[in-house]
Order: sequence, then structure tokens, then C-alpha cells
Amino acid sequence: MTDLSATIGVTDRPSGTGAARHLVSERPALERISDFLARQTPATPCLVLDLATVRDRYAGLRSALPDARIHYAVKANPEPQVVEELAALGASFDVASPGEIDLCLARGASPESISYGNTIKKRSDIARAHDRGVRLFVTDSEPDLDNIAAAAPGARVFCRIAVDNKGSRTPFGRKFGCPPETAVRLLHRARQLGLEPYGVSFHIGSQQLDPGAWEHGIAAAHEVFEGLAGYGITMRMVNLGGGLPAAYTQPVPPLREYATRIEEALDRYFGSDRPELLIEPGRHLVGDAGVLRGEVVLATPETGSERRWVYLDIGRYNGLAETEGEAITYRLRTSRDGDPTGPVVLAGPTCDGDDVLYESTGYELPMTLRAGDWVDLLSAGAYTASYSSVGFNGFAPLPTYCLDGDERTERS
Repeated sequence: MTDLSATIGVTDRPSGTGAARHLVSERPALERISDFLARQTPATPCLVLDLATVRDRYAGLRSALPDARIHYAVKANPEPQVVEELAALGASFDVASPGEIDLCLARGASPESISYGNTIKKRSDIARAHDRGVRLFVTDSEPDLDNIAAAAPGARVFCRIAVDNKGSRTPFGRKFGCPPETAVRLLHRARQLGLEPYGVSFHIGSQQLDPGAWEHGIAAAHEVFEGLAGYGITMRMVNLGGGLPAAYTQPVPPLREYATRIEEALDRYFGSDRPELLIEPGRHLVGDAGVLRGEVVLATPETGSERRWVYLDIGRYNGLAETEGEAITYRLRTSRDGDPTGPVVLAGPTCDGDDVLYESTGYELPMTLRAGDWVDLLSAGAYTASYSSVGFNGFAPLPTYCLDGDERTERS
């Protein structure tokens, strides 16, 4: 087994005291996962999640932003045991479909703890959520608002506004949200439709590396609050969305810096008249809790100036969708760590030309890597199993194992 503090990364991988402190803090989880992998030798590829890390991350966020209600973004990792752990801790949940609602309810969440956070939903799905007791819905358009009024009468609604995603590794583009002036109009109309205009949400992009990025969203939310006050409507809630990062190859600021900048922006725009706060972390709670183990299928020989190609049994379609555009660059470790390294192109196993993971990023891996050797992707607990295809090219979805001390449970 390799030294757990050693990771094979890109040529400009994080270094210095900040990165070292992070590796020290994650060592116990890596040891637990490594012990499981060594003892059980599960078939690859597979994802192993350390539930203690999920609990620690939840507690840390609860401490950093004590006034915010934490709604776990289920899409990040819908593993039932993760949902059950967070429900037991008192978390709320951000869901995008009736399937996620049913999952949360089955694992101990109350309907009152669920926010239907998808702006794109069928009227029938709204009705199904309402029938199950969900009373909090997002919107960003008039047709969706009409559907909520028809299928979930009297529900609370909040409006998602579009904001700049600069600083995010995986921005949302223009798919979600509306301008603040449109939000004012929609929430005013919501009251006319018999709904309760409750608040405003925004999302500054996933894996946000700029702690100050939340300020313009908070400023825009305040603009909506002010606009609705002109209609005699008092808004109550600001949803800060997600965006808190996990630890990949780029250094990330500490959580306290994010919390400080958010608190400063809230003071600046709302002063003592603070709204209720929601936050929707996904990646931050589960990303660093997971290790994805894959196996080398083929490794081509070095041929002069041409880089070797290393093909893994894990690729774009069975867990690594976030490597598209090389947006997320995972830290790696291998069974050959310590041997001389050289530059590589990393690719997945399918018969699809797009199933190339890293070609532009400067990864270096041991020259001795051969078929059958293992490669671990660290901090892979978010957006891996949940992005795994049903069976493209006949490759099965990514299996997940959860660890809690000496207990081990494979997802059914």
C-alpha cells in the first residue's frame, strides 16, 4: 500500500501548507477506505464512501453558518445511507424530482424538510410532490408558476435569479434563473395566485473557488426584496444555493473564508434585518468522503515524443462525467506510487471517442503501470455514482460501498 499522504496529480498540483493541512485532515478517512479495499478487494470500478467524513462536513458547515438551514443537494450523491445519515442529523433536502422526494421520505426525512429545487418540472410531478406533503417550491418562469398554483395550492414559492458564475469550475450557464425585475413580477403574481411568496434563490456555480462570489447574488436578492416591498410584500428567505468546493487538484480556500465573506455581504445588504437563510451543499458534504477505485485496462508503451495512453475501467459514462472539458481534475494515487513517472493521456473503456478523461491537463503517472494495477481517484464522492449511466456499451452503473467504523454496506 502506498503512503496515503502521497498523491499523483497534475504537474501544477497544489502544494504548500494549505494543501498539507488538507491531506493531514483527510488521512483517517483514506486509511479506513484503504483498509476496506485491501481486505475486501471489491470488483472495480467502485466508489467507497466514508460516512464519518459526511458527518464531519455537515457539522463543520453547521458551525460555520449557524443561521443557515442546510438542504443537502441529493443529486450530488443519492446513496440511501448518505440521505439517512443526514436526515438523522437534522438536515433538510434539495430535490429535483419525485424520485428524490420518495428516497428522502423513505430514509427518514419529513416532507417539511424538502425543497423542490428544480425550476423545470411537470405539473403532474408538482402534484405528486404536494400529495406527499412538500410545500416549498422554486420557480423562475410564469408557466411553471401557473403549474405550481394549479397543482400545489397555497404552497410557498421562491424565485431563482440568474447570477454571474465566474470562479466556478462547472458553471450553470443560462439554463436557470431570471433577472431580478422578473423575479419581482413573478413573486407578486404568486400572491395573486394564492401562493405564498417566500424568498429568492441563486446559485453561483458548482466548485466555486472565489469566496466572494456570493456577494452579487446577495445584492441581487436584496434588490428583489426591495422591489416586492413596494407591493407591500415582505420576503422572508434567501437561498444561497450550492457551490462550496471539494478538494481536487486546485487549492481551495478554507470554509471559514467562505462563511466570513457571506456574512459580510449579508450585513452589507440586509443589516440587522436578516432574512431566513438556506444553503444547498452537495459536493462539499460528500465529495471528499469518497474514493473511486479503478483498474488499468491497457497502458501503451512510450514512443518518443508521444505520451502514453492509460485506459481505465472507469470513464465518462460510468462515473466520470465531470471530466468533460477537464473541468474537475481529481487527485490520483496508484499501486505503483514511488516509481518514476511520465506524462500520460487518461481515457475510459468505452467505444466512444469522447471517453477521454484528461488530455490537456498535465497528469504524470508511474511508468511501470500495467494492466491490472489499480488507480484511485480521490475526493470522488460527488457527481460520480449519480452520473453513472444505466449501461452504455454494457458497462454497469458504478457500485457504491459505505463505511461507518467497522460496518460495511454495499448499495443494493
